[in-house]
Amino acid sequence: MSKVTVLGSGAWGSTMAQVLSDAGNHVLIWGRNQEVVDEINSQHTNRKYLDENLLPVGLRATSDLIEAFNYSSIYVLAVPAQTLRENLKAWKPLVNPHALYISTLKGIEVSSDSRMTEIIQEEMNTQEVALITGPNLASELIIRQPAGAVAAAPTMVLAEKVQKLFATPYYRVYTSTDVLGCEYAGAIKSVIALAVGISIGMGFGENTQAMLITRGLNEVARLCAAHGADPLSAAGLAGMGDLVASCGSPLSRNRTFGEVLGRTGSMEAAREQVAKTVEGVATANAVLEIAHRVGIEVPVIEAVADVVTGSITPAAALDRLMEITTRAENFIR
Repeated sequence: MSKVTVLGSGAWGSTMAQVLSDAGNHVLIWGRNQEVVDEINSQHTNRKYLDENLLPVGLRATSDLIEAFNYSSIYVLAVPAQTLRENLKAWKPLVNPHALYISTLKGIEVSSDSRMTEIIQEEMNTQEVALITGPNLASELIIRQPAGAVAAAPTMVLAEKVQKLFATPYYRVYTSTDVLGCEYAGAIKSVIALAVGISIGMGFGENTQAMLITRGLNEVARLCAAHGADPLSAAGLAGMGDLVASCGSPLSRNRTFGEVLGRTGSMEAAREQVAKTVEGVATANAVLEIAHRVGIEVPVIEAVADVVTGSITPAAALDRLMEITTRAENFIR
């Protein structure tokens, strides 16, 4: 049993806090919104993000950063990916110097093309960094439907520590030391989910979705392999598992955003109708830059990047994908 601070009181932060609490830990959630904090403490709900679902009675919340960082030396990060660096800079004077940081974020920083664990290591000057990732939709996990995840860390000892923190009867956690592969897979799947959503919004069916998912997975595997990651990570929960959940579920905000974009052809309309953080939009161009840097062709990712920047329409993007020369199918090459 450990004390854990969850930084972020949105849907994902609150859901992670519930899992940690169900695993037997003492958990404190930090959030900026005082109304959300008060509701968690008094009513054990977070209706703004999680409807009427009840949170564990033992969960507490605070808007006081000093209290949050003094509470424990295990910090679970559940803030939007593009705000991570600025948050860490603000938090650095308050943190426990021997803290363990666990990222739950899936994205690539646009300004630097950095992974989330790289940002934590750089800003907090620590190697005590891990991540938890996988096919985990908050709306299903909050009602304790069975799910799997990967705890990835530089060492197996640290990965197993994170595994034990999160393991519950409904949340099955596996371990990995392939941090790079797991993290890239989790970030890239958001871009592929946008592509699938766009195809659905355009009125296409299962055949088109299957093509985009499998070719998208090929791009995930090749990009990870080019950076020295284990290609099998792309075939596991962090890769294929997360891809299936994000592309196949209407609960996925990346897919939902893509559907509106494909249906309307308008980024403005998609932003209006999907009023939540959509990491795939910000991540698409960053992932494309990373791929180009190592000479990897990623036509699905490139098509999405061009659509979200407005340089090509969804219809033109799909036409371009269908015109690409076909070769022998290979999972990695």
